[in-house]
Amino acid sequence: MRTMSYFRRPLKGHIQVPGDKSISHRAVMLGAVADGVTTVEHFLPGEDCLSTISCFEKMGITIHRNGENVTVDGSGWNGLLEPKEILDVGNSGTTTRLLLGILAGLPLHACLIGDESISMRPMKRVTNPLRKMGAKIDGREDGQFTPIASRGGSLQGIDFHSPVASAQVKSAILLAGLNANGKTTVTEPHQSRDHTERMLQAFGVTIEVEGNTISLSGGQQLTATSIYVPGDISSAAFLLVAGAIVPNSEIVVKNVGINPSRTGIIDVLQQMGATISIQNKREKNFEPFADLHISTSNLNGIEIGGELIPRLIDEIPIIALLATQAQGTTIIKDASELKVKETNRIDTVVKELSKLGANIIATEDGMIIKGKSSLHAAAVQSHGDHRIGMMLSIASFVANGEMSIEDTEAIAVSYPSFFEHIESLIMK
Repeated sequence: MRTMSYFRRPLKGHIQVPGDKSISHRAVMLGAVADGVTTVEHFLPGEDCLSTISCFEKMGITIHRNGENVTVDGSGWNGLLEPKEILDVGNSGTTTRLLLGILAGLPLHACLIGDESISMRPMKRVTNPLRKMGAKIDGREDGQFTPIASRGGSLQGIDFHSPVASAQVKSAILLAGLNANGKTTVTEPHQSRDHTERMLQAFGVTIEVEGNTISLSGGQQLTATSIYVPGDISSAAFLLVAGAIVPNSEIVVKNVGINPSRTGIIDVLQQMGATISIQNKREKNFEPFADLHISTSNLNGIEIGGELIPRLIDEIPIIALLATQAQGTTIIKDASELKVKETNRIDTVVKELSKLGANIIATEDGMIIKGKSSLHAAAVQSHGDHRIGMMLSIASFVANGEMSIEDTEAIAVSYPSFFEHIESLIMK
């Protein structure tokens, strides 16, 4: 449990958030199946990404880690060995689903297991299309939940229309498609984050993108490369919101990834009237990044839904807090995917923010928040969800009194240095 009492303490300064979690996962995974040594700079040493490293080490891949610098010694697809141990994915849905895609086309037997949260997260959205390609996958409730066992083999490319806009589903199928006969195509209802497509190109893979449809041909080999991991915009979101809602604050978050499939949080801040600017834009490995400058702002409620949701799905907990400090009503809709995250984030966000005095109600696919609310400190809990824990920590800057937050250890999943960074920005 952590006790926090930061009410109206201004935040000022420059900060660089940890590397992007999605890109860090993929850099290790693609490096493991590429030919040669892949170097990864500004890797996120969070628990989820370390789970990915552990799984590939158990399959014979040599990975060296020196803080935020990682090297992966790949020997192509044939370099992966059948693991002698169960692959523990920890709390990482990305590790679970993308690894199933990689294993689907390899003649290996592997069993994946994770923590209690992972055991409740739906996997049929991945295992069903992989089975259609010819993968042999079994698991609890017919492959719906972990533990899941995979025995890969001969795959056939498919044309898959995903019922959900999910980068994990799309990525798993595309990764399997690299070892399938013929062409594999994935079409989404809305575009999800496209880090896999961008990074595959950095590793020399040819892909075709037309709107929300992505295609690639099987039999392609990956060539090792150097990857720079920009700052994670999902982590930066907590500091951006703090800069907007805490009085007399001004923050510059440096080297943040601004991949268009991830910048929904910037769009929301701009639409609500935040004083935010994007500076020093540049690009490496097909991924753009920039410095984000934000200061205390007068905000107004808006409606958030439709194609914007996949571009900010992980940021909705902190957006809910943002909305409590905006004038008028904010409606978040089309976000039922929140129910199958680390927690049911609709119910959890509403429950915890209500304890602080927020005027917030849950809907079937989102929430309605009426502002501006005067929040008061209370005893709250993360429910083991890193993004809920960080959101409640930022709430301590606008909630009067002493906040006690249970299970803040979960924050290490994506932002191990979170509290250190927050402390460095507080005006002394």
